[in-house]
Amino acid sequence: MFIERHEDLTPAVLAVMERTTNPRLREIMVALVRHLHDFVRDVRLTEAEFHEATAVLNEMGKLTSDTHNEMVLMAGSLGVSSLICLLNNGNGGNTETAQSLLGPFWRLNSPRVENGGSIVRSDTSGHPLFVTAQVVDRKAQPVAGAEVDVWHASPVGLYENQDPEQEDMNLRGKFTTDHDGRFWFRSVKMTGYPIPTDGVVGRLLKVQNRHPYRPAHLHALIFKRGFKVLTSQVYDPNDPNIHDDAQFGVTRALIGNFVRHEEPHPTDSRASTPWFSLNHVYVMEPGEAVLPRAPIS
Repeated sequence: MFIERHEDLTPAVLAVMERTTNPRLREIMVALVRHLHDFVRDVRLTEAEFHEATAVLNEMGKLTSDTHNEMVLMAGSLGVSSLICLLNNGNGGNTETAQSLLGPFWRLNSPRVENGGSIVRSDTSGHPLFVTAQVVDRKAQPVAGAEVDVWHASPVGLYENQDPEQEDMNLRGKFTTDHDGRFWFRSVKMTGYPIPTDGVVGRLLKVQNRHPYRPAHLHALIFKRGFKVLTSQVYDPNDPNIHDDAQFGVTRALIGNFVRHEEPHPTDSRASTPWFSLNHVYVMEPGEAVLPRAPIS
């Protein structure tokens, strides 16, 4: 058909999208075209703005590497990652969930650590942190034999892949829950940190008068057959940016209880004071155990 005016264009494109064989892909593409065309009409996007937008997308792709994922960073900065997470968990978005956004720094194949071990692999200053956690199902029954990846930023606010001063895989480890669904380890207390601002996301935050900081948090990715993979973050409620996360990731269900102790640690004489403890329960939902694609290598 010949296109005579802009009103003719959207129905023509939608008709082509309807030919898609895969039903789910067809649903997504039809909705994408409809909303995308409505967006262009709503803001009356100019030709110059369109060319600038495509250049930005191209730049984001070029900025993504083995150690940095600008696309994931942008998704978080627009609240898209958290929205998808909340819609797909917690009984279809109707109840609280321990699920959280994956973030751009998870790495596959973290080194295995025995329960009670340390994930500190290089000289990392900071207050000692002792984590004791349990993995349960929705009926509060322990999930034994689950694989638990943990990772977090250092006290200077950098993940090890960002910091040449840290050993490879520092502050990362993989644990297995015992028969009570428990795992425990030692680390150092993390701090909040700025997300990378030397790319497109940084420019966006600047023009929106937004700070780049994330509140301090501990990541966990938990895998067990018969359950949906749980990707979670546990946040420190005392962080100054707990109510203003640049990635919109903080929910009430993800607030942890980081307890400060001034007395010597009862079993570890090497721990300096003050030291911190975190006791946390992770709740898994039934489903298919499919690992996400690692955003970095």
